[in-house]
Parts: sequence; structure tokens; C-alpha cells
Amino acid sequence: MVDAKGAPVTEADRKGRLLSSLQALSATLMAILQTRLALVATELEEEKQRLLAILGWGAVAILMGTVASVFLAGFITVLFWDTHPLLVLGGLTLGFVLACAWAVGQVRQAIHGGGDLLAASLAELQADRDALAEAAARGRAQSDGATAASTDASVRGQ
Repeated sequence: MVDAKGAPVTEADRKGRLLSSLQALSATLMAILQTRLALVATELEEEKQRLLAILGWGAVAILMGTVASVFLAGFITVLFWDTHPLLVLGGLTLGFVLACAWAVGQVRQAIHGGGDLLAASLAELQADRDALAEAAARGRAQSDGATAASTDASVRGQ
């Protein structure tokens, strides 16, 4: 066998190039893995911050809403104590139940509206898979072409 310059290629040269190619491939794969892990860590941190914000603001809203509701209910009950106290208490209870149902709906919407966890990481990994598959297909096509060329040359030489 000869290389592109016409010099003979020894088995040691081929093994050295193969080892060099494998080392470069493993270094590339490790760099890709490191980048993807950093992206996953960033996405997890963002998701943690989002959940903490939801919990914090939810707790503040619950506290303020509870205090306001108690004062409002007390005010309205005292205001109508002489005329229709049971009707007022029943109406306030119904209002609180409806407000609670609305709040539960909002919490469900916030939970389901967070988006796909690690969507960017998964998209990047899919892009990496596609690029590697494309490169492998090109490499097979080139090696098939080189094999065909060397077979043609050996057939012509006989």
C-alpha cells in the first residue's frame, strides 16, 4: 500500500493513524458530553429558580389573601348583622369556595405551563446524534469509494 505521496504505508503507520483518530474522536466526544452536561445543569438551575419563585409568591399570595378575606368577611358580617347574618355568612362562604377553586386552577396551570424539562438539552443531543450519523454516512461513502478505487487499481494492475 502507498499513501497519497506514493510512499509505502506500513502497518505501524496505519495503527498510529488509527490510534490518533480514536484519541481525537474520544476527545471530541468528551467535549460534547461536557457541554451537554453544563447545559443540563443550567436548565436544572433555571427550573429550580422558577419553582422557588412560584412557591415564594404563592405563599405571599396565600398569606395576604387569607388576611384580606378574614377582614372582609368580618366587615361584611358585622355590616349586615342586624338584617341577614346567615345569608351574608353563606354568601361569603360560597365566594371563598369559588375563589379557592379558581386558585387551584391557576396552580394547575402554572404546574403544567412550565414547559418540557431539559427540552434544550434533548434538542442539542438529537442534533449531535444527527450530525454524527451524517458524518458516519459520509465516512462510509468515502471508504466505500476508496475501497472501490483500490479494487479498480488492483484489477488494472493484474
